[in-house]
Amino acid sequence: MNAPLKQHLIDPEICIRCNTCEETCPEDAITHDNNNYVVDATKCNLCMDCIQPCPTGSIDNWRIVRSPYSLDEQYSWGELPKQGELTGGDDGEAIDSEVLALLDQAHTGVGGKSVPPASAAKPAVNLYQRNHAAVATVTGNFRLTHQDSDVDVHHVILDFGEVAFSVLEGQSIGIVPPGVDEEGKPHRVRLYSIASPRHGERPNTNNLALTVKREPNGLCSNYISDLKKGDQVNVTGPFGATFLMPNDPSANIIMICTGTGSAPFRGFTEWRRRSMPSAPGRMLLFFGARRPQDLPYFGPLQNVPESLLGKRFAYSRIPSEEKVYVQDLIRQEGASLVALLCSTATHIYVCGLKGMEQGVDAALDDICRTANLRWRELRDAMRTEGRYHVETY
Repeated sequence: MNAPLKQHLIDPEICIRCNTCEETCPEDAITHDNNNYVVDATKCNLCMDCIQPCPTGSIDNWRIVRSPYSLDEQYSWGELPKQGELTGGDDGEAIDSEVLALLDQAHTGVGGKSVPPASAAKPAVNLYQRNHAAVATVTGNFRLTHQDSDVDVHHVILDFGEVAFSVLEGQSIGIVPPGVDEEGKPHRVRLYSIASPRHGERPNTNNLALTVKREPNGLCSNYISDLKKGDQVNVTGPFGATFLMPNDPSANIIMICTGTGSAPFRGFTEWRRRSMPSAPGRMLLFFGARRPQDLPYFGPLQNVPESLLGKRFAYSRIPSEEKVYVQDLIRQEGASLVALLCSTATHIYVCGLKGMEQGVDAALDDICRTANLRWRELRDAMRTEGRYHVETY
């Protein structure tokens, strides 16, 4: 029996037969007849060059198969076949095994994986891989935490110039650190959440921002933290098709994070601030750190109006004060949170160090119990509906 493989296909219902994909494909794997544009599985090497130029997204379709669909089969289709019993990752994510393993670890929280919000835009994924990386130029590298803090967090801006690299809030990119490891192999890709909205760190600019904490022995975190303006970086991705922001302005978005887990939520907040500042949906942030000076984006957050973003800070290492964690704040805000949890417009996002979701989950269970709600049933329903998301590392 053949090993399962991921086959690239074109959706005949959406394709407008513009020929962009066939002109773009460097392997001549895409061809057409009078009916359909099709992909030759014997030639396609999953380079993803054709994905970004497609104006409809019809090119961004995949099936896990044991035997590839033939060209004659594809020519005859009026619609794509359904995925059979063989299953893989999110559609479009023909991801290197190392990146897939990282994503599986990052997006599996209490109770398992989620699906994207119903109103989220369809993400582009894995446009660039290690052997076909996008080259970005560093245009800014700023320390985010106070100089008195021993927590060194950087805000790094990467510009892609003429390279098409579209992203959505909640996605990640891979950074390829230069050099080789002790065994002489290339260093593995490290994933970092995007901290800017979909139209750029600066509006309508082909750039994005990362929030990176320097780790004492962290190969890639030190590499990124030390980057200078003008340096060039090899980037893979983007990755992630579930931890996405709903586009619905009526969506209530509860964001719970620690440290650099704030990165995707900065993107969420900036996108709503720029695109729908009068949205009726609430945005509420629970943000944990040891001390105020260790908190990334602490200063800029003070300038975000409460009407746009409700902010609740938890500090666990202030001398002579009781330790407070994000789960403590959740219990303190129990009444208002329960009211939000009763709404089908409410989405919850948890991002930060692995294990934090257990404390958050317990706190949500506690506040629901006081209101005679069954949190675990509610959580599982929210996950199925694309309204409960966990990303840990």
